[in-house]
Amino acid sequence: MFNIFEKYLPNVVAQGWSGDAGWQTAILQTLYMTFWSALFGGLLGLVFGLGLVLTRQKGILENKLLFSIIDKTVSVFRAVPFIILLAFVAPFTKALVHTQIGETAALVPLTLGVFPFFARQVQVALESVDLGKIEAAQALGATTLDLIFDVYLKESRSELIRVSTVTLISLVGLTAMAGAVGAGGLGNTAISYGYNRFNNDVTFVATILVLLLVLIIQLVGDYLAVKFNHQER
Repeated sequence: MFNIFEKYLPNVVAQGWSGDAGWQTAILQTLYMTFWSALFGGLLGLVFGLGLVLTRQKGILENKLLFSIIDKTVSVFRAVPFIILLAFVAPFTKALVHTQIGETAALVPLTLGVFPFFARQVQVALESVDLGKIEAAQALGATTLDLIFDVYLKESRSELIRVSTVTLISLVGLTAMAGAVGAGGLGNTAISYGYNRFNNDVTFVATILVLLLVLIIQLVGDYLAVKFNHQER
């Protein structure tokens, strides 16, 4: 089996499993960037998404000025191409984590790049909640926190899982782009050790690994969405 890999994927084998340029390192770097930027960007996106729904016209916390600020902030960050965002926030990244290179430094632009996309997804998911249920909860004396956690978030769990899945898949693509400019991970392996050195087998395997990660995220997301959809019914 190993001889087959050496014959058809010589550069992949030469890359090795461990070490700074090894496959294990690249995979772990991609998972590291995906997990932490999903956590930070997800929380930020959820807060902004909730803000958009709660402060909109006829929202339970209607506030035109606050809604306008949140809406414009999300729109501006969403409009900036990620590759430009990487360069734009570089000084802030260096001040925050004391470096502009590596997977930890990539968390800053990745978080800022993914949160506006997720915020819009959350907005759409929460707006799908039946207004009758919100009004019924208000009539029973529900507080704002009750409405947020027991109505908005609970009633839209399945849809939130679906949009989270889409966001995670998009984020994997952003980590690959960040890797291509020095953040490490499978994107860096595909470009620096594959494409730039004409090692097509390295680029091919790195691409397959990214696709496998996307497939796993999609399968898990679909399973959880269906499961919670049944519970809501």
